[in-house]
Amino acid sequence: MLSTSCGCAEHIAASYLAQHGALPLPIGDGEIYQTSLMSGLIAGVYEGDTTLAQLFTHGDFGLGTFNDLDGELIAFDQHSHQLRSDGSATPTRPEQKTPFAVVTWFKPSVSLELDQSMTGEAIEALINRLAPSANLFCAIRVDGEFELVRTRTVPRQERPYKPMLEAIAAQPTFDFHQTSGTLVGFRSPPYVQGVNVAGYHIHYITDQRDGGGHVLEYHLTRGRLQLGLVSKLRIELPQNQDFLNADLFPADLDAAIRQAEA
Repeated sequence: MLSTSCGCAEHIAASYLAQHGALPLPIGDGEIYQTSLMSGLIAGVYEGDTTLAQLFTHGDFGLGTFNDLDGELIAFDQHSHQLRSDGSATPTRPEQKTPFAVVTWFKPSVSLELDQSMTGEAIEALINRLAPSANLFCAIRVDGEFELVRTRTVPRQERPYKPMLEAIAAQPTFDFHQTSGTLVGFRSPPYVQGVNVAGYHIHYITDQRDGGGHVLEYHLTRGRLQLGLVSKLRIELPQNQDFLNADLFPADLDAAIRQAEA
């Protein structure tokens, strides 16, 4: 393992780069595949026609949600789970559909053992140091032992659909203490806000596959960070009436997404 006497992200990054070479990191030849837009979810477009079977022909690593906004999707290592608002985690079915999801074939160019306690903010600072350009996508995976992972999970919605900020107003949150598990997500460029979620978007599942959700904060005890840069983005848009009639660029879009993801 990489040992450091300093807990700061700057020192860890400098130690890693001294061992593995200078920036910039290699840019992978993979592609981010996305169905629909984050602004669609904000507007209440909760139904899509893309099945998970179709989604996973474009990648086996990523996150999203399900039709009717029925929980959170997490996928990695050719397995995927549905994380529901009752705190449960169950394997997905190929015929399930998603109104919004983001996947890739995960090809990390960094694999870094972290043998000391770090907050989520510290790990984000480390990623920003290792992958300094915010203009590319960064696929992120953290496996390890966690002192705390705080998540939220959106409850299933029924028509007539509420806008997302109303739908999540009463969403449950869960605190996972002293668990081992996996974080999966992306750091997306600022210019895709509304198309995707600018900045960090992370989901969690325990090693026991008995819980998880959309990550609000976390504290890693020890584990492994993997990440890779991706410069290609492919988006397929829905053609249903909900999407075609939605206001996908409201004046408060940035604030709404920040509130929804916080």
